[in-house]
Amino acid sequence: MDAPRRAAAAVARLNEGVGRVASWLLLAMTLLCAYNAVARYLGRFVGENLTRNWLLEAQWYLFAAVFLLGAPATLAADRHVRVDVLYSRLSPRGQAWVDVLGTLLFLLPLCVFGIALAYPAVRDSWAIWEQSPDPGGLPRAPVKTLLPLGLLLLALQGLAMLPDKLAALTSSRAGRRP
Repeated sequence: MDAPRRAAAAVARLNEGVGRVASWLLLAMTLLCAYNAVARYLGRFVGENLTRNWLLEAQWYLFAAVFLLGAPATLAADRHVRVDVLYSRLSPRGQAWVDVLGTLLFLLPLCVFGIALAYPAVRDSWAIWEQSPDPGGLPRAPVKTLLPLGLLLLALQGLAMLPDKLAALTSSRAGRRP
């Protein structure tokens, strides 16, 4: 196995593992959402707030983690959103072209731009250990870090998929299947 394929396999394994963590975070988020909803409803009857700001913030922190850390694994599993009405009608070579051009023209620039924009806010948040403005809220630096981390993993997954997509283009040209 050549170096690019070994690197691609390592990235795929990394993102698969991160995706498994995200799937468990999804369970935690669902349970926390259910608790917050029930506690808010029951709190009206007992006349006391049964939930806390940190629980509500943890709920949306978990949502951010699931979305940002699950996206690279979703891309690796080819389960991401695309306009299949058009894509499914293309030949394997046409699909490879869409994947290569989409990765190079949209995915990678979006990831680089997002990381560049997020980095100063993340750096500053860690520098002052930014806290939620709500009483009893959570620190903001960890959740802000998820944005560049998720985009980095997504960019790495896009790069890891390129060798196979490019191979599909060259093998299709020669009349062979990838």
